[in-house]
Formats: sequence, C-alpha cells, structure tokens
Amino acid sequence: MPETAIVWFRRDLRTHDNEALAAAAEADRLLPVYCVAPRRTGDRSYGGPESFRYRKVGPHRARFRRESLAALRSRLRDAGSDLLIRRGRPAAVLPELAAAAGAETVAFHALPGPEERAISAETVAALRDAGRSTRRFWGRTLHHVADLPTPYTQIDDTFTPFKDRVEADVPIRATLSRPSVPPLPAADDPDVDPAALDPGDLPSVASIGGGDTAGSRDLDDPAADAAGPDDRGVHPFPGGEAAALDRLSAYLWEGDHLREYRETRNGLLGANYSSKFSPWLNEGCLSPRRVHEEVEAYERDRVANDSTYWLRFELRWRDFFQFQVLKHGRQFFAPGGLRRREDVDWRWDPTAFERWAAGETGIPFVDANMRELDATGYLSNRGRQNVASFLTNDLGIDWRRGAAHFETQLVDYDAASNYGNWAYIAGVGNDSRERAFDVLAQARTYDPDAAYVTHWLPELEGLSPEQAHAPWTLSADEQAAHGIELGTDYPRPMIDPTTSGDDPV
Repeated sequence: MPETAIVWFRRDLRTHDNEALAAAAEADRLLPVYCVAPRRTGDRSYGGPESFRYRKVGPHRARFRRESLAALRSRLRDAGSDLLIRRGRPAAVLPELAAAAGAETVAFHALPGPEERAISAETVAALRDAGRSTRRFWGRTLHHVADLPTPYTQIDDTFTPFKDRVEADVPIRATLSRPSVPPLPAADDPDVDPAALDPGDLPSVASIGGGDTAGSRDLDDPAADAAGPDDRGVHPFPGGEAAALDRLSAYLWEGDHLREYRETRNGLLGANYSSKFSPWLNEGCLSPRRVHEEVEAYERDRVANDSTYWLRFELRWRDFFQFQVLKHGRQFFAPGGLRRREDVDWRWDPTAFERWAAGETGIPFVDANMRELDATGYLSNRGRQNVASFLTNDLGIDWRRGAAHFETQLVDYDAASNYGNWAYIAGVGNDSRERAFDVLAQARTYDPDAAYVTHWLPELEGLSPEQAHAPWTLSADEQAAHGIELGTDYPRPMIDPTTSGDDPV
C-alpha cells in the first residue's frame, strides 16, 4: 500500500527551502493542507493582567496572506498537486483529514510563539490519539535552533553577546532544493474518501481578518477589507513566493541597492531605501537562508562591505527575537516585559490613543507615520521607533496597546519582532538603556526637507521644512498666508513638543 503524508502549511508558504515539505514529499502520496483557524482571527482578548480587546489580523496582512495562499496553490497545481484549504482548528481538521485520506503522518514547521506552540501541542496530541505520527521541523530563522551554542533556554537576553556567539560559532545551514511533489491520493482508492480531496475555496480577505467582528476603527468595513495596496506606499507588497523571489532579485541584482543599504536604511520614502523583505519573511514566502545565500553570491560577484554585513546583521536581530520568545514564552508579552518591571505605571487614555492611532497628535512626524501605517500596513524602521517612543515615553500609554495596534495593522507583523521591539523601546525588554526619542529632532534629522511629512500630510504642503515639522510655531498671519488653520486643518499638538524624549515613566 502506498504511503500517504500530509504537509501542514503554517507560516511557511513557500516550496523552496521548506524542510517539512521536503520530508513529506518522500511519501508516495502527499496532501498539502492549510487551516484557517477561527480563533486566530477576529476580535479577541489580549489576555493576562489588565487585558483588553483588539483585532488580530487587519486588512493589509489578510490581503497579503490570501495572495500568498493563492500563489502557493498555483505553484503546487503547476507541480501536479494542490493546496487544500480547510476551516477550523488544526487539532480537529488534521486527524479527520488524515483518516479520510489514509495518511499515516503529518509534517509541519514548529513556530516560536506561545499561542503557536499551544496549537502545535494540541494538534500533535490529537493526531497521536488518532494513531497518526507527526514530524516537526524548524525553518523560521537564519540559524537553526539545534545549532545554537547553548540550548535556547540559556541564550543571552542581550543581543550583542548573542550575535557575537552565533557569528563566531554557528554555521548557517544550506538551503533545501524545491522537492518533486508526489501526486495527491487517488480518488478511486477504496481507503480514500473522495470528499477529502476537495481543495476548498481560498479564504476571503474578510474571513482571514475575522469577518465582521469589531476591534479597530474602520477595519470591519467591507470596502476596507477589499481594498488593494495604496499607491502612496513604498511598495505594493504582493503576496507569494514568486513575488518574494522577484523582490530579492530586484533589490540585490537588478537595482544593485544592497551595496548602499547601511547608508540608506533609515530612509522614509521609496521602495529601495531598505530591502522590504519582511512581509515575505514573516509569512514564510521567503527563507532567511535563501536571503543569506543570495547575499553571499552578491559579495562574491559584486561587493562585500558594511552594507552586505548589515543585512545579515538584521537577519540575526530577527533570529534573536524568535529565540527570545521561544525562551520566555508569555512573559515576553506581559506589562512589565522580560525585565518584570513593576515600577512603571502605564496609563490608559482612549482619547489620546485614538489620536495617536489616527495620526492626529499634532506632531507631524508622528502623524505622517501613523497615516502611512493605516493606509499601507507598512512603516520604516525609523518610523516604528519614533511612534512607539511617542506613545510609551511621551504619552505613558501601555506599550502592549501600541504593539497590539501594530499587530492589527502591519502587513509584515511577526509576534517576536513586533513585541520584542516595542518592549525594547518601552524600556521593559532586552535592553535597560533609555529608548526615549526626541521626535522633533528625529524629524529634522531624517526628513530634513519635510518630504515625508508633506507626502502623508498634504495639508502642510507649501510650508518651509521647519514650519512643516513644527506648524504650531506659525503665527496667525503665517497661517492665513498659507491657508492653514491650526485646530481646523491640522491639529494642535497634544503635548508640548519641546518635551518629546523626556521619559515620564
């Protein structure tokens, strides 16, 4: 009797360098499956002390995920297979499907977050009870978890020692070739229920984002859920493996942008100030090891410099947060963070939070970034740091609220990187140094011509760069001359802008 396996796709929506797919493809028959789990979407409780409700997945990531699933299905169909879409908890779906298709084993990638690990454990237990075996693999990071110099439970909680150890001691495994995909189980096999082979419909953007549940302003509007990329954004970010590999080639080889990455990475406008790989990395359409191998080839063929090193450095930052959340679990998301701080009295002011989220703080650099996030689901690294600092250090609002808002909005959301960076800025994460940003000074440094601010705040066009960054300095006559009235056309600042960067907590 031919052996049949299931490969359970999660956040590894690719066929290249996919160990779970490669292992499952050793079987005679293969059933690729993706589960749309309802408890992972929609409006939900954050959990833990001082919980609040928020929306897990907003329209930007929902659109990107649907496109990625469509692209994976298309690639598998081209290979003579298919991607089955099922709705429900994997612990319920996979044992039933394995029984209906006569599958003996299920292969999948482990993920580091506590919710993801709980889903894995529940699913493995259900499959074991159903008499099915599982094969678990690790494919989330540049460095394999099994290759770390210490067990992940003992890695350093500060980035630099971690980076130094892995750079010196940990080799990067070679990528796996795209496997030859076996056929689906035969519909006329007496041990196979033909209904098990129904591919199912791709989920809608609305269903991935939780349908019509409330949670974040305007995100339950069907028109918002169906909207395509905003043409003001830095990149349209089409989902899928082919789009990921196209971007990798365009950034490194066609545009030759990597040679200047270290100098341009703090940019704010345009597609090529940074790699923009993060949406594909975080949805698993692109392997970090594939990026590393392309960078190595670029260094051999073009140039090896600080910029090529720095891209790999950023991949190790990503690794660091993946291993940190694996090590610390739920404490990673607690109000006091990894440092278990109890001396911070986080406040909750819904009006102030909504002004921040809507880009109506009256501080143009903050507002421009928040409007870009709302419209496109993406922000530069510089922008993320500044708006996070403003919310936590200037307004004193619970960092988890901001991180949860990013979870809703970001097209490239990853739990480890998102919450790790927010905690870092808020002073409860992996570094004890102050991370309060002087937002006005940052604006003048990184947007000296106010091109970014006026791109997203067109009501400030026509002002000098200094006026655009500090419109509250305009006299009544200057406001009249420029046709802008503070408090009507653009908000007055909600704090004294000269105090930005003074950490109140």
